[in-house]
Amino acid sequence: MKQLGDILLEGGHLTRNQLESAVAEQKRLGRSLGRVLVDMKLLSEGQLVAALATQIGMKFVDLSDYPVDGSAVMRVPDPVCRRHTALPIGYEDGKLVVAMADPANVFAVDDMRSVSGMDIKPVVATKPDLLAAINRYHRGDAELDDLTSAIGVNDEADDLSNVKEIVEDAPIVKFVNLLITQAIQDRASDIHIEPAEKDLRVRFRIDGVLHEVMRSPKTITSGVTSRLKIMADINIAERRIPQDGRLSVTTNGKKIDLRVATLPTVWGEKIVMRILDNSTASLNLSDLGFGDENYEVYSKSFVKPYGMILVTGPTGSGKSTTLYATLNIVSKPEVNVITVEDPVEYRLPGINQVQTNAKAGLTFAAALRSILRSDPDIVLLGEIRDQETAHIAIEAALTGHLVLSTLHTNDAPSAVVRLTEMGIEPFLVGSALDCVLAQRLARRLCPKCKEAYVPTRQFLEDSRFPWNPDEELPTLYRPIGCSACSKTGYKGRLALHEVMAVSEEIEKLAVEHASSLVIAKVAREQGMITLRDDGLTKVKAGHTSIEEILRVVV
Repeated sequence: MKQLGDILLEGGHLTRNQLESAVAEQKRLGRSLGRVLVDMKLLSEGQLVAALATQIGMKFVDLSDYPVDGSAVMRVPDPVCRRHTALPIGYEDGKLVVAMADPANVFAVDDMRSVSGMDIKPVVATKPDLLAAINRYHRGDAELDDLTSAIGVNDEADDLSNVKEIVEDAPIVKFVNLLITQAIQDRASDIHIEPAEKDLRVRFRIDGVLHEVMRSPKTITSGVTSRLKIMADINIAERRIPQDGRLSVTTNGKKIDLRVATLPTVWGEKIVMRILDNSTASLNLSDLGFGDENYEVYSKSFVKPYGMILVTGPTGSGKSTTLYATLNIVSKPEVNVITVEDPVEYRLPGINQVQTNAKAGLTFAAALRSILRSDPDIVLLGEIRDQETAHIAIEAALTGHLVLSTLHTNDAPSAVVRLTEMGIEPFLVGSALDCVLAQRLARRLCPKCKEAYVPTRQFLEDSRFPWNPDEELPTLYRPIGCSACSKTGYKGRLALHEVMAVSEEIEKLAVEHASSLVIAKVAREQGMITLRDDGLTKVKAGHTSIEEILRVVV
């Protein structure tokens, strides 16, 4: 049998010097060579497993782009696949090809043989790839369809006498749980449950774009709505007004919170659930895709002891994530951080978080006025919605507090004008405001299937791409679609930023009631990178496509 080091050298994965240093480290630590190479970041998990497979004379498959045969998958039930971390992926020479994390597990091979009724040919895959593939191919779709047909609730009945029976009905409970689990597995940020005239439509928002996942009979609408309302602690008898609630689920050992909103429509109550993944609240600011220049300008603002920082953009553009990542940097044991939010989306350790309650009179303005008497150093305000809130926030920034908040404007320069339009004195805006960050989210190209191409001159001119006509045409990337990205060509998202530091010139323009166009012109002259330019820089780097930037930025 060949040595692992020889296989890696022959495959060009390592140089001789790298192998020698890894062997020395292996002797020092007394661990396996493969594990040492992965820890030293000289080898990826996939490359190690592929090399080990070669060593024992077995085939390695990369499941993220392997053409899995659906009929093979269905030969072994989901519980058996999960028990052994194995998945049938095709047929070869009359045998069932099974990808396994541990191909030496004879019990797994025997189980697969007895369940499928076929001889097994094991191949090797990484454990993370296998778990992702099992989740992808053993989805709850078929089970959801079966549950849909099993639910027989009369949607026309308006009396609530049978609500308890509805929500405790096993098929309804399973249907809702599967729906939420499937959305989390699909990386959805929102679940839309929409009653129509003849059916119930379910859509997931994945990477900022809505995808229809199923249509169910109209008869299940009442049961699904009632079940979700009870889970979210919403008044089940009230159907005429919008309501908000919150629920938590545990999937794969991880607790996930969901924010639930109901909206009465002509065909029944539409329910939208925002999936709140707490891992995004612990992100580092450096993980959010800031360009070097933008990060430098932004970081200068939040290290100051006072002043106002605004993050602007439409709903769902990642404003809260950016603010939480900023808080993770500035929050220290020696400072008092208080937030006012509606609602509190992520629970952060070491930070005092206040949730507004309009019914009890705890509005943004009332809460902000109260917390300023609680000796804060840093205040995070969920959103500046009205003049009173804006006025108190500006005063807080001028009296020695660092204030972080959000505002709905299309770009950074418009924030200055927006505050003056809300009735704040222009000289106060100029004095208090230190930095404005405008943000958008664009879909990231799938690294597995993105394709390089050379665009035409006409295309570059039409899209106003920054390019010198005297130079060669640049190489860009476009989406293709594969199994890893559900045939969309995109996987994940990245942020586009426009950071405007409020200089003396911009302060003077604010006092003079200058328009946002004039402020934008001066900001660009002072080095501000616009959202479009930041996006096109990320197109040049191969992170996204021109079409995606044009979709999210004017």
